[in-house]
Order: sequence, then C-alpha cells, then structure tokens
Amino acid sequence: MPSATELSTVLQPLTGAPERAAIFLDVDGTLAPIVEQADRARVPENTARLLGTLGRRFAIVACVSGRSASEARRLVGVGSLAYGGYHGAELLMPGTPRPWQLPAFEQGADRVRRFASKQDEGSDLRLLRVRLEDKGPIVAFHWRGVPDEKAAQARIEEVARAAEDSGLWTHWGRKVLEVRPAVEIDKGQAVRRVLDERPVRAALFAGDDRTDLDGFAALEELREEGRLETTVRVGIVSAEGPPEIAEQADLCVDGVAGFAEVLTLLAGPANP
Repeated sequence: MPSATELSTVLQPLTGAPERAAIFLDVDGTLAPIVEQADRARVPENTARLLGTLGRRFAIVACVSGRSASEARRLVGVGSLAYGGYHGAELLMPGTPRPWQLPAFEQGADRVRRFASKQDEGSDLRLLRVRLEDKGPIVAFHWRGVPDEKAAQARIEEVARAAEDSGLWTHWGRKVLEVRPAVEIDKGQAVRRVLDERPVRAALFAGDDRTDLDGFAALEELREEGRLETTVRVGIVSAEGPPEIAEQADLCVDGVAGFAEVLTLLAGPANP
C-alpha cells in the first residue's frame, strides 16, 4: 500500500482542481466487498458518506457497474452521483428519473433469458449450488463458496461454450460468468458518455476486474485525443483479480479497505 504522501502526490492533479475533474468507480470489489451472494453486497456506510462528499466536490462522480444503473444506485445509496449500468449499456445521470439504455442491448434480453432458463432446467447446476442472477439483459452464473468450486467451474465452462454456440457473448469475472446479448458494450463507453455531458480536464478510474480494464483504456485514449490532460488509473488488487489490473494501473491499493483511503484523500482534509 502506498504511503499517504505517495497517494497525495498521485491524486494532486485531481484534488488541486476538483471542479475540472471526474471520478469513475467500479462498485463490487472496489466500493463494496465481494460476497458469496451478489444480492447481499453492501457499500460500507463510511464509504457512502465519502462518496456524497466527492459528489459535491468534483465536477462528476460516476459509479460504473455490471449491475443495472438503478441497482447500482440502490447499492451505493448516493443519489447525487451518475451511474453507468450493464458495463456501459445504461447511463443514469444525477437528477434523471430513468436511465438511458442502448436499444440493441435490451432487445437481446429475451434470448439471454431463454438460454439461462434452459440451462437451469437440468438438475446439475442446482446440485452444484451454482446461483443464477437475473440482471435484466445479463444473466450471471455464480459459483463462489459452493461445496465444489472446481466442479462448478468446469460445468460453467460448458455453459459458456453453449452460450457462444448460441450466438450470445460471455464474460468471465471473479468466480462468475456473465451471458450477454451480442452487443458491443464496455465500461469505456460509459466513461465517454459521461464526459460527453460533463467535460473535464482530469479523470480517475478505479476498478478490480477485467471489465475495468476498458475504463483504464478509455482514459488513456481520451488523453491521447486531447480531451483529458491528466489520467489516474487505480487498481484494487487481490489474489483473485487479473494481473493486468496491477500491470496497467498508475496506483495499486489492497482491496476495498485500501481504496477507502484513496476516497478519504479525494474527499479532502475535512474527512480524516
């Protein structure tokens, strides 16, 4: 974990002019600890308070999640932030009652649901205690904490091949497989859509998993295009996370607790 002095130095381009800076944050594994059952995830109360402070201090703060935008807002519990849902297919800006959604993504939802229902008809997934999470246009297959994780993962690999053979797209996360419509989405798209509405000169993206690498890439592309002067990529590292997170990050911290220290520094001296 970097020292407070090192953290302050890296973050200074953002904290020095917060009115010209944007903060982009993954949710699960970055703000909320990873748990066995996704519906039991919670953002710690102190973290939520810090996010409220950041929302008042910076030009824009956006939480970008694989969950729906509305579910991400419920989980975080701070209404003044922007929320990108479904890895970039949705965007809910502050003060907006309903999220914008990529039309083609919603149109593919029925195929995903039919596929997941067919997979769930057999008894083997249930015997293995694999949990299905209906995320609207995305269905997630979770095997964290099941009695035989190795057997469950082997079965989920079969599910992934079947999904791809059916013309659906798959994405692997930390002990989870997502099955999605065949539509190009990524968290970098959410970053771009937010900055189209709220232009800034500096931006930070923090994340812990493969989908967050797209957010990292978007910041670098925007800097090369001249739309951003300064970018900071924060990797939340763990034994389960992909090595690319640490390799591509400008700053690495240990887990959700480590990232809470970054939030404290971003929030300013009144938030020790």
